[in-house]
Order: sequence, then C-alpha cells, then structure tokens
Amino acid sequence: MIKNEQPPLSFEEAMEQLEEVVEQLEQGDVPLEEAISMFQKGMNLSKVCHEKLATVEKQMDQILKEDGNFEETVLQEEQE
Repeated sequence: MIKNEQPPLSFEEAMEQLEEVVEQLEQGDVPLEEAISMFQKGMNLSKVCHEKLATVEKQMDQILKEDGNFEETVLQEEQE
C-alpha cells in the first residue's frame, strides 16, 4: 500500500497550523482525547519550525563566513 505523502510544510504553514492548534487548546472546550492528539500535533509542528529555523541559521552562518565578516558567538539560553 502506498502512503499518500504530503509535501513538507513551509515554516509559515507550520506556524499557522501551530497557532490554530494553540488557539483551540486555549479555548479549553476540547475533549481530553482530542486535546492529547492536538497537543501531539502541536509538538510535531513545533519541531518542524525549530528544524527549519536551525537550517536557516546554519545557512546564515555559512553566508557570513564566506563574506569574511563573521565572528561566531555562542548564544546562551536564559536560566529561569
């Protein structure tokens, strides 16, 4: 059996779908089973967005290195 695979989402499409999921979950009137499924979908969309941003960041780093104006800095996450 052949899966009907969809083309990968763009960053913008993934963000739009993620925002829709968040809005629905924030309303609070979603049955528990559906909420869990939506949460999982949201996490997958979040992963897609993160991976796309990481790819773009690497591309930007490479462009700056090639231009000769790059000085790598390490960004640290804020501690709560």
